[in-house]
Amino acid sequence: MLHRGGHCSPSGPPGWAYRDCRVPAGAEESAEYVRGGGVSPASGTRTRGGRMKRKNSGAEGGIPGRPSPLPPTVDEPTKPREPLPPKPDQSGPATVSPTGQETGADQAAVAQAGPYLTTAQGARLPDTDHSLKAGSRGPVLLQDHHLREKITHFDHERIPERVVHARGAAAHGVFQGYGTAAQITKAAFLGKDVETPVFVRFSTVLGSRGSADTVRDTRGFATKFYTTEGTFDLVGNNIPVFFIQDAIKFPDIIHAGKPHPDREIPQAQSAHDTFWDFVTLHTEATHHTLWNMSDRGIPRSFRMMEGFGVHTFRLVNAVGDTTLVKFHWKPKLGVHSMVWEEAQITSGMDPDFHRRDLADAIEAGAYPQWELGVQTFPDTPEQTFEGIDLLDPTNIVPEELAPVQPIGLLTLNTNPSNFFAETEQVAFHPGHLVPGIDITDDPLLSGRLFSYLDTQISRLGGPNFAQIPVNRTHAPVNDMLRDGMHQTAVHRGVAPYRPNSLDGGCPFQAGADLGAYVEVPVTVPAAKKVREAPDSFADHFSQPRRFWLSMSPVEREHIIAAYSFELGKCYEQAVKERGLRVLANIDPELCAGVAAALGLPAPEPTEPLASVEPSPALSQVGQTWPLDGRVIGIVADAGCDLDGVRTVRRSVLAAGM
Repeated sequence: MLHRGGHCSPSGPPGWAYRDCRVPAGAEESAEYVRGGGVSPASGTRTRGGRMKRKNSGAEGGIPGRPSPLPPTVDEPTKPREPLPPKPDQSGPATVSPTGQETGADQAAVAQAGPYLTTAQGARLPDTDHSLKAGSRGPVLLQDHHLREKITHFDHERIPERVVHARGAAAHGVFQGYGTAAQITKAAFLGKDVETPVFVRFSTVLGSRGSADTVRDTRGFATKFYTTEGTFDLVGNNIPVFFIQDAIKFPDIIHAGKPHPDREIPQAQSAHDTFWDFVTLHTEATHHTLWNMSDRGIPRSFRMMEGFGVHTFRLVNAVGDTTLVKFHWKPKLGVHSMVWEEAQITSGMDPDFHRRDLADAIEAGAYPQWELGVQTFPDTPEQTFEGIDLLDPTNIVPEELAPVQPIGLLTLNTNPSNFFAETEQVAFHPGHLVPGIDITDDPLLSGRLFSYLDTQISRLGGPNFAQIPVNRTHAPVNDMLRDGMHQTAVHRGVAPYRPNSLDGGCPFQAGADLGAYVEVPVTVPAAKKVREAPDSFADHFSQPRRFWLSMSPVEREHIIAAYSFELGKCYEQAVKERGLRVLANIDPELCAGVAAALGLPAPEPTEPLASVEPSPALSQVGQTWPLDGRVIGIVADAGCDLDGVRTVRRSVLAAGM
């Protein structure tokens, strides 16, 4: 054992003493180190003044993140001193209890599932139904520590809800890579048959936590991959485009979409003046609005909903070649929606329909699945494909031009054990990336990289939200981030900076050959500092027109009905008329149908109608979907042939439906 401040060993460094902890042959070898104090050889406990103790199999070198047992060197250390002892297990998302139980603690302690009621400090309680009083009819005493603890904690149970995506449901699962992405990315979790734990959260956007599930709204589809190289968050939606092109407008579109500030109505709806005032004045929102007014705005189930990464990402492979991609989630059950009347009835009868559907399916063993796919594009300096600007988040690339190539399978197989601890406290961030996946200069994505990190600090009470069990990475962590609100880690070592010579030089920086995340070098063209959008961002109507032309007749009817309802709820005539002028630039049939419903004349287009080809992949009609997850009903009256009904039922079951 080495210690400083004690006796000097003639064979050790000056000021240090060494005691060899010998054990019988064949037994586990150990060494104990302490600086500034002593360790009892008999008990192995830390003595007064000691900083640490560490038992390790044959490890007598420096311990990363803790005071080195060796004296510091004059020169800056350039590599770790081998052999390094293993770090404590950090792999589990729920390995530390709310009361500070360390990694590996008994799970009953972690889950607070013991047999006896206690205070937060562990003292057992004989009664929790009566306050401590001066006599049975006397005043409550201030010394009632249990009453004060119980009420105080209750008063602080709630945390701020998310500004957007407040209403959500989630599940655990596993992602299995197909290995088909190896040519375009070195991300390890996409390797063939590699299984990665995931946590997925679905949500609405505008409504509060207590709003209904089946409202017309965009749905969030956020996936946290707990990879061996770090956490990767794919934070997307069920609609592949967004309302705005630049993140600086994000507060504005959300302010416009939220309930009116004077009356706090309507809840979880876009059918009001401020929303339509904004999107008709900012016509870049037209494409997203059209998707939202389509059947995509009311999914039948989270299990029957596509997901999209929205932005264009840059992938890099093992030899440094880059490819631009868009991510897609394709549900195995197909893409299905509710019609407006179904959604209205369902929200009244069962406002929790979507979250109940997801949880019940998983509990029944009908695990929902999605294939992760990518559209790939050459990484050219222009970052365009077939004339489509890949940095514009209001654009899609039709699948007929760039087919979606499957690269992995997502299966959700476990419901959360606690809604608040997991679904509510999970924190997603588009900047959580792993080697092989990088961002592009999409101006909306750039703003999200700041906003998502910043909002977690407010919502979860400080910068240590990554230590919440559901947010913990499954990769080893050696950072230099210290202290802060709700710090649960007990950091060791004296040098949370680098370079240092006191903690053996650790942590050292890694290169790409050691698995480091290295940003892709990108040449930025010479330009002036400006606040303006590129000319390619000015086309706001050709993509909405492609979407409209791709719809079937019944889907077009639903879109016209949705616009009619939404604009019909606006009080201001100017907002309605401006909305019709926007629709006229998409298609005369769409504009005329909505104008007739509003009792207003249909205006003429102010821009030439774009000449575009339909994309059949955009329509939900005409696709071949499995029957799994569908309900077959037979309407029967009093004189119905019940034997015939039973025959039909047996035939359906025999067909495996």
